[in-house]
Formats: sequence, C-alpha cells, structure tokens
Amino acid sequence: MNLAYRDIKHNLGRFLLTCFGLSLLLGVVLSMIGIYRGLVDDALTLVRAPNADIWVVETGTLGPFAEASRIPGNTREDIARIAGVTAAGAMNFQSVQTQRHGQELRLYVVGYELGHPGGPINIVEGRNIGRDRYEAVADLGLGVKTGETLQLGRTAFKIVGLTEGMVASGGDPLLYMTLRDSQQLQFELSPSAVRKERARGARPGSADTVNAVVAQVSANIAPETVVQDIKRWKHLAAMSQVEQETLLTQSVVDRARKQIGLFTAILLVVSAVIIALIVYTMTMDKIREIATLKLIGAPDRTIIGMVIQQSVAMGVIGFGFGALLIVNIKDYFPRRVVLQPEDGLALAGVILIVCLLSSALGVRLALKIDPASAMGG
Repeated sequence: MNLAYRDIKHNLGRFLLTCFGLSLLLGVVLSMIGIYRGLVDDALTLVRAPNADIWVVETGTLGPFAEASRIPGNTREDIARIAGVTAAGAMNFQSVQTQRHGQELRLYVVGYELGHPGGPINIVEGRNIGRDRYEAVADLGLGVKTGETLQLGRTAFKIVGLTEGMVASGGDPLLYMTLRDSQQLQFELSPSAVRKERARGARPGSADTVNAVVAQVSANIAPETVVQDIKRWKHLAAMSQVEQETLLTQSVVDRARKQIGLFTAILLVVSAVIIALIVYTMTMDKIREIATLKLIGAPDRTIIGMVIQQSVAMGVIGFGFGALLIVNIKDYFPRRVVLQPEDGLALAGVILIVCLLSSALGVRLALKIDPASAMGG
C-alpha cells in the first residue's frame, strides 16, 4: 500500500490546488530562462543576418552595436581591395520612433548597399528592394503590410517586402532600406538647421558617413588574418564575426543576464520555501496517523518515503503544469521567449533537488512524533 498516494487521494482537491499555485511559480521560473534565451537570440539575429566574417568600425570603438561608430563611406572600397576579401558592404544602423494610425511605432532601421552584403534575408512576402530610393522591407513584427507607405522623418517609404523574426537586440523589429536613404534619415537636418549651416558656409548633408563595413572573406583565409591587416591601418578597428557575437553576449545583454539569473534564483528559493512549508503543514495534519503507524511497527523509512514522495509529486506536477502553461502562452509575450529542451531538463533536475531538500523539514517532524500520541484525545 502506497501511503503517499492514499493521503493525496484523501485530500485530492487541496493537493491539486497547491500544485496549481506551485505551477504558476515554476512557470515564471521557466519563462525567465526563456526570456534570457530570447534576449541572446535577438541580440545575435541582427549581427548574423549579413552573413559576414569581419566587422570594420571606427578606431577605438566596439561599434556599431555596443558603441557609436562612424567611418567614411568610401571605406567599403578600401576593404574590398584587401587580399582575401570576396565581398564588402557599408551599413548604417539607427533606432527610429514614428507613428502609424495614431499609435507610436518603434523600429530599428538598417541601411545597406544594393548588391552587397547586409540586405534582408528570409523574405516571406513581397520582394526585396529593387530601387535605390524610397523602398523598404519590414519585419512582420511591425504590423505593416506590403504596399503600405510608412512615414519616417520627412520621407515616405513604400513597404515592398516582409521578413520574419528579424529584430534588434532591444527587440525592435527591423526595417531595411538602401544606404542612401538611411544616411538621409540619420543625418538629415531640419530646414532651419540647414539654413543655419549654410549661413556658416558649411554644406549640410554632404558627408558620406556609415556606421560599419561588413566583409566576407575567402574560405581559404582565416578572418583573423584579414582583421590584423585592417588593424595595421591604425585608423580603423576590426573584429571577426565570433568576436562580435561574444561582445554582444558579454556586454549588451550581460546586465540582463545577471538580473534574470538573480531573479530566477530568488524564485527557486521561494519555491523551496513554499514546498517545505506545504510538506510541513501536510505532515502536521497527519500527526496522529503517523503516530499510529509507528505504534503498529511501521519502519521509519516507510514514513520518510511517504513525505518525500508527496514533496516530489508536488514538484513534478507543478513543473509539468507550469511548462505546459508557458509553452502555450509564450507567443503572447512582448519579447521573444525561446524554450530549449536542455533548459527544461536542467530546471526539472534542479526542482527535483529542491523538493528533496524541502522535504527535510517534514521528515524531521515525522521522525520526532511520539507513537504514544496516537492514544491521545
């Protein structure tokens, strides 16, 4: 006879309600892990999209994502002439906030050169940009449709295609446009500022500036070799694709990783405390029954097994309900939630250990019960 099963069956409603409350807490723990994975995935989506081997930025900076970076637009031609480089493209990046149908719309603009690396991938509807001016490809996350016109600054852009899953590290959907359009959007001055600059004798808007140059190298040449050649120029900084990804994960999302990790640890501690208190309360409710078992000669291992089994059952059922809940609602989160099987298995193992440790309080109480208390009034 399984004493844990009998006791759970006797108080099934209370047990299931307890498991449901615990599942909400464990579901939050699992979602926090998924949110962190989503942050990393979002941060790497943009940097992996150009399929680049090398990133060239302003000297002394870690741009274009970790720091601001500005280099001359003709840098692309210089990089393309380096031995081993098969293709190069200049790119601009900018966060933009506009309005659509009276609502605020935040997006991340990527400017690239037609026919060069850096353009949109994974187009699911419409076509790629075909004209040098005033066309754009947007991500589905923006909520726009092909053929729609989107106003950015003083320029209207026609949406000719849609991508899927293309976001910046902050979670903002991407909008691709030509480099010339992005330069105008990024460095365009208001009419009053233009008049002021002209009065000073300057030529406003004439600077050809980009944020970075991406390059692809031959399969027979290590990217690090080309990076060292570029660094010898002293007026440019360069990093390989691996270095750029490492920089993003260690700097851009590092604080978020620490904060989410701390919050997850706190939730696990809270879960352990709750399980311990519930098991202790359930054991308190069975003092007379446990005393009776001791009186008729039941070994301590039987009583210990009953307490541990109840604790583990709560953890397993709570984790199962919580995981099922998060899997079904993860697409409704404002940020991407990435659930990986290995993360779920690791969390399940941690919860099992937490349940075993939490049952210690109930086991201690059960072992201290005097068999003579079964004869009390």
